[in-house]
Amino acid sequence: MSSGDTAWVLISAALVLFMTPGLALFYGGMVRPKGVLAVMMLSFICMGIITVLWAVFGFSLSFGHDIGGGLLGGLHNLGLRNMTQPLSGFHGVHVSPMAIMVFQMMFAIITAALISGGTVDRVRFVGFVVFIALWFTLVYVPLAHWVFSPGGWLAQRGVLDFAGGTVVEINSGFSTLAIVMVLGRRRGWPRESMQPHSVPLTLLGAGILWFGWFGFNAGSALGANSVAVSAFVNTQLAAAAGLLMWLVFEAFKEHVATTLGAATGAVAGMVAITPCAGYIGPMASLVVGGAAGLACAFAVRLKFRYGYDDSLDVLGVHGVGGIVGMLLLGFFAARSINPSGANGLFSGGGFHLLANQALATVASIGFCFTVTYLIAQAVDRTIGLRVTPEQEFQGLDLTQHAEAAYSTMTGGGVGR
Repeated sequence: MSSGDTAWVLISAALVLFMTPGLALFYGGMVRPKGVLAVMMLSFICMGIITVLWAVFGFSLSFGHDIGGGLLGGLHNLGLRNMTQPLSGFHGVHVSPMAIMVFQMMFAIITAALISGGTVDRVRFVGFVVFIALWFTLVYVPLAHWVFSPGGWLAQRGVLDFAGGTVVEINSGFSTLAIVMVLGRRRGWPRESMQPHSVPLTLLGAGILWFGWFGFNAGSALGANSVAVSAFVNTQLAAAAGLLMWLVFEAFKEHVATTLGAATGAVAGMVAITPCAGYIGPMASLVVGGAAGLACAFAVRLKFRYGYDDSLDVLGVHGVGGIVGMLLLGFFAARSINPSGANGLFSGGGFHLLANQALATVASIGFCFTVTYLIAQAVDRTIGLRVTPEQEFQGLDLTQHAEAAYSTMTGGGVGR
C-alpha cells in the first residue's frame, strides 16, 4: 500500500462527499421558499441511507468477485468483511481497499441525491426514502459492477468511463426521467411562474460542486500520479468551456447572459468531462466541455416541448451531458495520455472504442430507465410517491418536515 496514494484517495473521498451538501445548496436556491428544506433534506437523507446500504451489501455486490457473466459481484465483502485482501481485478493499484470502498461510497451518495432534483414540490418524503433504497439496490449496484468493476461485462468489453459518465450521470438523468413520469407535473406547471427564490444560494452550491469535482475526477486515478493531474486540469478546462458556451447559447437565443446559466453551464461541462477526464488531452477537454454547454442548454428546454416536469433539469444536464462525454471519448481518447485506456477515432484507433461507448450508453439508458420506472410505479401503488394537492399547495417544508426555511414564512401557500 502506498500511503501517498491512499491519502489522495481519502482526500478525494472527502471532496466528493462535500459535493452533496453543495448539491443541496445548488438545488435549494432554485426552488420556491416553501420547498427549500424539503429538497435539501433529500440530499442529506441520501447521505444516511446510501452509506449504510453501501457498507452492508452495496460495495460487495458492486466490486466483489464476479459471480458470473459480469452482471453482479458476489458476497465476499458483505458487511465489509475481508477488506485487508486485495480487490479483485485492481492490479497495479497501491491503495487500501477500504479507501477505495469509501471513495466509491461517495459516488453512490451523490448519484442518489441528484435524482431528487426532478421531484421538487411533490414527492412524499417516506415514498422517496423507500424508492431510493430500492433504486440503489436494483439499479445503481448492478450498473456500478458493469462499468466500474474490472469484472463487469461492459468493463470487460473495453468500455472506458473514468469517473461515472454512465454510472453517475446517465444513470441519474434517466432515472430522474422515469420517476418524473410516474410522479406527474407540479400543480400549475408550466403555466405558473416558479422562479428560483435565491440564485446566490445556487451559485454557492455550484462553486462547492466545482471544488468537489476535482476529487470526483482526479481521485478516480486511484493514485497521486500523472493521470490524476491530467484529470484535474481537464476538469477545470471543461467546466470553463461549458460555462462560456452556455452563455453564448443564451446570448444567441435570448439575448441575455444569466448567472444561473453560468452556474449550470459549468456543471454541464464537468458532467461531460467525467467519463473522459483521465483519457483525453487538455484541448479535447475544451471541446467536450463546450459541446456539453451547448447540448445541455438546448436539452433543458425540451421539457417544455414534451411536457415532462424535470423540475431542476437533471435529465437535461446530467443525462445529456453524460451522453456527450461518453460518445466524444470514443473520438478523443489517447493512450499517450493514459496507457491503460485506448485510442479513439482521432488517435488512430478506428471505430472500435466509439462502438463500445455507444453500446454502454444505450445499455445504461435502457437499464436504468426501465428498472427505475418499475420501482417508482411499485412504490407509488403501495405506499404512495406523491403528496396530496393540499400538501403541495401548503409546501413540503411544513407538510413533510414541520419546519420553515425562513422565519417570515407562514402556513398556506407561501412562495407560490
